[in-house]
Amino acid sequence: MSQDGAAAMVSASLTATVTGTAAAAGTGIVPATVDRRISEPQSPATEIRNVNNNNGSRNDKSITNKNGNGTLMPPPPPPSQVFPTYSSHRLRLNPSADHKPDSYEDLQLDFSPLLFSSLERYLPPTLLNSSRETKVHYMREILLRYSTESERNRVQKHREYRQKIISNYQPLHRELYIMQASNFFVPSFLKAVSENTEESFRSIMSEPSPGVFAFEMLQPRFCEMLLAEVENFEKWVHETKFRIMRPNTMNKYGAVLDDFGLETMLDKLMEEFIRPMSRVFFPEVGGATLDTHHGFVVEYGMDRDVDLGFHVDDSEVTLNVCLGKQFSGGELFFRGVRCEKHVNSETQPEEILDYSHVPGRAVLHRGRHRHGARATTSGHRINLLLWCRSSVFRELRKYQKDCSGWCAECQREKKERQRQSVAATKLELLRREGEAAS
Repeated sequence: MSQDGAAAMVSASLTATVTGTAAAAGTGIVPATVDRRISEPQSPATEIRNVNNNNGSRNDKSITNKNGNGTLMPPPPPPSQVFPTYSSHRLRLNPSADHKPDSYEDLQLDFSPLLFSSLERYLPPTLLNSSRETKVHYMREILLRYSTESERNRVQKHREYRQKIISNYQPLHRELYIMQASNFFVPSFLKAVSENTEESFRSIMSEPSPGVFAFEMLQPRFCEMLLAEVENFEKWVHETKFRIMRPNTMNKYGAVLDDFGLETMLDKLMEEFIRPMSRVFFPEVGGATLDTHHGFVVEYGMDRDVDLGFHVDDSEVTLNVCLGKQFSGGELFFRGVRCEKHVNSETQPEEILDYSHVPGRAVLHRGRHRHGARATTSGHRINLLLWCRSSVFRELRKYQKDCSGWCAECQREKKERQRQSVAATKLELLRREGEAAS
């Protein structure tokens, strides 16, 4: 395929982030998966499940207007004003690395403001320095092209669901809803992020298994406030008999934090703290381009979910932080990173890791790192999860046949092919030498 042809294909499909790659961008619908809960087998080979948002859609991040009738774009342009169209201006194959995109947070849009900022880097050079209004109309045309009416209706229903909660629920700790880093995070974590180097990050981390990083992150006071906020929300749900959506297809208990107003704070958490770390440790899975999230808490105990089956997350990078309370058991077990093709392949001995939770301590890993949680045998354990996603990586992955940059099984297969190729070459050389000697 020619460069122009590849550019047209990737540019056109890259705009399909609203249907399959925008993650939590406000319009994406997660493909249906077959969920089969299994216990961890005794043998290394494991059948594994993908975990998606429980409502079937990725996180909804659009802004809703005050009357609850959905989102509105700015008024249409006057007839004399002509905007460039996608048919005459194609997206770039690669993003403009030096371009700083505009912010769209102050606009009422029918797609995520972050999605517009992310997509702006792919605009044709002639449009990069255009007015924000021009860029909005151009990108909106693209997004609407790849978003079906049924998908938009489904997302609109989730917006209305979320808006109904936010309009009626009264927060207990309003200071949680705005990022206050010095009050949320321990000093060592803040110092490492401010220095923003691999050395500074590694200075606060342990890496008990390749690609699994553990570090102190949350202050005890923040954990206490968030636990109290979740309890307050669940009390409101019980008293009002409001039917809420659970975090994903595997957890029957817990709550989606984004749904009752913590979305903006969690956006900041991803953008300003998790993305810098992921850029260093997970660049091959879109760590530098994380643009959306799904934030939630899960609850474990005798009267809650007891354990969590072997699975992979619907994320590129997952942050998992224990909030408390007193509990026994509940260890995480990791069993290696796999692509979709190899998700049920055998576990190698060096990939086996069991990790014990400590309140305030975080674990950061690839979403495709196979894992599960053992039974919480006593007490009550609550964890904060942030599934971080990259629209760009998800689109490019559609055309990526070689996942050896991050899938351990692909790496082993590649090394084996190289070994066989070298061995075959040696045999051929020996054969030729033998024929020459005779």
